[in-house]
Parts: sequence; C-alpha cells; structure tokens
Amino acid sequence: MTRTEEFEQLRPLLFSIAYRILGSVSEAEDAVQETWLRYARSHTQPDSPRNFLSTTVSRIAIDVLRSARVRREEYVGRWFPEPLLQDPYEDPERAAELADSVSTAALLLLERLSPLERAVFVLREVFGFGFDEVAESVGRSEAACRQLVVRARRHMDEGRARFAADRRSRAQLADRFFAAFRGGDVDGLKELLAADVSLVGDSGGKAPLWGDGIFGAANVARVLAGLSLPFAQVGGVMEPHDLNGQPGALFRDREGRIVNTLTLDILDGRVQTIRAVLNPDKLRHLGPVADAWSVVRDTNRARRRR
Repeated sequence: MTRTEEFEQLRPLLFSIAYRILGSVSEAEDAVQETWLRYARSHTQPDSPRNFLSTTVSRIAIDVLRSARVRREEYVGRWFPEPLLQDPYEDPERAAELADSVSTAALLLLERLSPLERAVFVLREVFGFGFDEVAESVGRSEAACRQLVVRARRHMDEGRARFAADRRSRAQLADRFFAAFRGGDVDGLKELLAADVSLVGDSGGKAPLWGDGIFGAANVARVLAGLSLPFAQVGGVMEPHDLNGQPGALFRDREGRIVNTLTLDILDGRVQTIRAVLNPDKLRHLGPVADAWSVVRDTNRARRRR
C-alpha cells in the first residue's frame, strides 16, 4: 500500500480527531492537510502509519487550539462549533457513542478543558487509544495522561447527563417540532418546549441576532412561529437534517444559499435548547452563504404585511 493509500484510508479518523479537538470543520481540514504534508515529506516509513498520523494531527490540533483560544476570548457574542453534516469516521458498533461525542453540547463541554485535556480525552475516551498511544500523541507520560483523563472526565460528566436522550424518541419529537414550525403553530411548539427553553445563536457579529437570546416556552414559540411563514413567503426553505449527530435543520434563501443552521438539545420529551449558527464564516463549508441581513429584512417586511 502506498503512502497516499495509507493516508486516505486513515483520513476519516484524522478529521474526526481534529474536529473534536478544534470544533471547527475548516481548521480540522487544515490540520489534516498539514498532517499529509508532513507524512509525505518524511524520509522514514513509520512502523504504524495510524500512530504516526494520529500523533501528528493531534499535535497540530493542540497548537491550533491554543492560538484559537485567544481569538475565541475576543469573539463577539456566543461561540458555537462549526456545524458538521456528517462525521466521516464510521464504526457501526459505536455509531451512537461517536455521534454523541460530536454533538454541539458535548463540544461545548470540551471547551471547558485545556487543550491537552481535550486532546487526551478525545483520543482515549472517544476513540479508545491506549494510554501508550495517547502519551506518544501528546508528548506526555502515561501517568500524566491518566491524570489528564480523570480531570477531563470529571468536567465532562458534570454536564453530559443533561443531554442524554433516546435517539428514536428524540427524532420523533424533532419531526413534530419542525412540523409545528413550518405551520407557524404557536401552541404546537409550546407543547414541545421545556418551560425554561432557550433560543440562542452564534453570529460572530456578522449576521442579525436576537440579542443574548430568547428564553421561556411562550416567548420562543411566539418568535419561531412568527418567523416561519413570512420566511417561506420570501422563498426561504427549511430542511430538517441531522447536524453534529443531533436533530437540526438547514435554512436556505430563495437561491438555495445557506442562511443559518439550527440544532435541538432534547431531554425528557422536551426541547431544552435551540442553537442557531448564523456566522457566515462558520457556514461556508456547507455551500454558498446567503446575505442574512437581506433575508431577515425581507422576512420582516413579509411579516408586517400579514
């Protein structure tokens, strides 16, 4: 097998590692590309291409995350990970577990960790690397990596249970939610929302947003129902789609360009959190991006005419 073939076989794993560490599709793709360049330039053939490549991509991702953290501290408004349509790494026996680890909620929990903790947790807890492999990947001793995993697991466990839900029930509730949204059904939406539901967004200051968020079932239902029909009247389309392994939707303008994404956190038969990504920089990997300001302006005009 040639180096190119070895690399392409492992590319899905490498991207999945990098994305979980970075929370960014574009940065993960760049890390994978840099990993390939280093592999192609190497004059020696490693005993284990998997170990060499996973070590390389992990160290690149850690360095990128350290510099990205400075930018995220200066970020305008809330920071959410870039939406992921599909995780390329497939393991049928662990499909549900892998999907949960890439959910928006899980990635936001990972943001609480240091770059080293995050990398060690991803390699060990998500992908099942041995501690010897983890230690080599992050350049720390096995004992240090065990301590890092314990700390990371404790931070993750503090929030993880809140986002656990039966996948089939979650999908069924999401179908009802999006049907009510399409119909502008305030009461139908309220029935599916937790009393303390929050609607929050990430615009990076580059797209229209509803302040710090909208809170409470009545308020959120009213806002969503008030937007759906006018949005459709100006040619907008909502496409339900799993994003980051959880129920969500893509919103497109009349030209088919991406306006924003939406994901739902569901627990105990209710939608707990609705997260929208509107920052155009975080949507470009999904396709051509719409002018959100223009779409909102047209939608508001259509709403006033109703």
